[in-house]
Formats: sequence, C-alpha cells, structure tokens
Amino acid sequence: MAESKLPYFICGLGIGAALGILYAPRSGEETREELRNRAYEGREYVRRRTGEGQEYVRERAGESREYLKKRSEEGREYVRERSTELKEKAEEVVQKGRGAVETQRGQLAAALEAGRKAYREATVTGSEPAADSAEASEA
Repeated sequence: MAESKLPYFICGLGIGAALGILYAPRSGEETREELRNRAYEGREYVRRRTGEGQEYVRERAGESREYLKKRSEEGREYVRERSTELKEKAEEVVQKGRGAVETQRGQLAAALEAGRKAYREATVTGSEPAADSAEASEA
C-alpha cells in the first residue's frame, strides 16, 4: 500500500522543490543550474524505475514460461495416458465384436446345415410318396 503512494509523494516532492527554487533568493544562473540538476535526478529516477519494471516483467515472464511449459507437459502426458486407455478399450471392443461374429457365424452355419438336412429329408421323403402314388394310379 505504501508503494502505491510513493509516486504521488515523489511528484509532490518535485513540485515543492521546484516552487522552493523559484521563490528562493538565488541568482538566475543558480536557479537554472538547480533546475537542470533536478531534471537530471528526475530522469535518472525514471530510468532506474523503468529498469526495475523491466526486470520485474522479465522475471514474471520467465516464471510464466516455466509454468506453461510444465502445464503443457502435464497435458501431453494426460493425452498419452487417455489415448493408451482408449486404444485398449477399442481393442477389447474389437475382440468382443470378433467373438460375437464368430458366435453368429457358428449359429448361421448350424442353421444352414439344419436347413440343408431338412431340405434333403423333405426331398427324399417327398419323392418316395410321389413314386408310390404313381404306381398306385397305374394299378
């Protein structure tokens, strides 16, 4: 909180110093020299504070970069784990599907064989009575 009031204090200090110099009983040359010195000090203060600000920003940028790098790696690891899990689940589903297809294939083959057998029996038994009825109609 004290730091947020510091710029106002410095500004007030500068204004007070400038007014004091202007109303001080000095010669024009001394007053101009004093103003130059104060301007130089003000410029140096701004440079110093700007340098501090730049350093602060660099530090925070470095911290942010490290944080983002860490979070990015965590994200990659999460994606790797999830993709591995999904591949495993997909393989399980494929295997279950293959098992179901094999079961259905077996059932279909059995049904087909039963149909063939029933057809053979029907054609074999169906032709015998026809031969018997033909013989019976001739007689």
